[in-house]
Amino acid sequence: MGLTAAVLAVDAGNSKTDVAVVAPDGTVLSTAQGGGFRPPADGLDEAMATLAAPVTEALRTAGVPQAAHLSACLANADLPVEEEQLTEAIASRRWSSTVTVRNDTFAVLRAGVSEPRGVAVVCGAGINCVGMRPDGRTARFPALGRFSGDWGGGWALAEEALWHAARAADGRGGPTALATALPAHYGVPDMPALIEALHLRRIPPHRRHEATPVLFATAAQGDRTARDVIDRQAAEIVTMATVALTRLDLLDEDTPVLLGGSVLAADHPLLTEGIRTRLTARAPKAVPHVVTARPVLGAALLGLDDVSAPPEAHERLRAHYT
Repeated sequence: MGLTAAVLAVDAGNSKTDVAVVAPDGTVLSTAQGGGFRPPADGLDEAMATLAAPVTEALRTAGVPQAAHLSACLANADLPVEEEQLTEAIASRRWSSTVTVRNDTFAVLRAGVSEPRGVAVVCGAGINCVGMRPDGRTARFPALGRFSGDWGGGWALAEEALWHAARAADGRGGPTALATALPAHYGVPDMPALIEALHLRRIPPHRRHEATPVLFATAAQGDRTARDVIDRQAAEIVTMATVALTRLDLLDEDTPVLLGGSVLAADHPLLTEGIRTRLTARAPKAVPHVVTARPVLGAALLGLDDVSAPPEAHERLRAHYT
């Protein structure tokens, strides 16, 4: 098979895009990186232009004019209708003969398992959970925000930390060290000053996420309020995983539960141990594992699955990344 039989793998998150061109035998021919993929914020045309830059670079570097198959795991592909729209948009670019689009959580799942079987929870900027079986059955959630039943992720944890700190400072809530730790982090004297700086954008909105590591540091020092927030996050992650396992009839089987995304990959002891303890109680046969491999590995493995590549191709690809 020639180079045109290659798989083009794309993992596009909100903050960055990873691309790899993979030969049918699992050899990585080229890689490239680009900016975040945000159709809801930037519009589909601009998001596709952002995607085009690393894809074009990777194909050119590999010497491949067009791939046989494109496996894309994309942020914001949360609903089937969005997957269909994105599949059409990518197919129109003619980067490959065939295209499969999945939510980017599937990349984390596939990167952490030797076969397409298990459940993954991603806790990064937001939160999502998917599950899959080799027979093609999947479990997933809309993961569109609070109105679709979701809670958690870095942004939600940051907002929660700021909420508790503000109420502690003005007397509406109980005491918490967050009320002094957060202003100190942002270089302002107190919570009223921090609230004003955030409201007037003297501190840019994108810096709100910095409250999340402050939350974890404060919890590690024993602050009860901060620990309660992290406990709530652990409980939500286990709830999502347990529901996905149940939907796929995997609750009574030894099944990997992959934990990915920036919040979970940091492997904070309070959060990780809280997840393990709760998962043992609710799904004793589940085997939790923190995934640190780059999600583009999962997108590429899914691409090899799609073209029925042999096991040795999967092994060669995984060895490249791990």
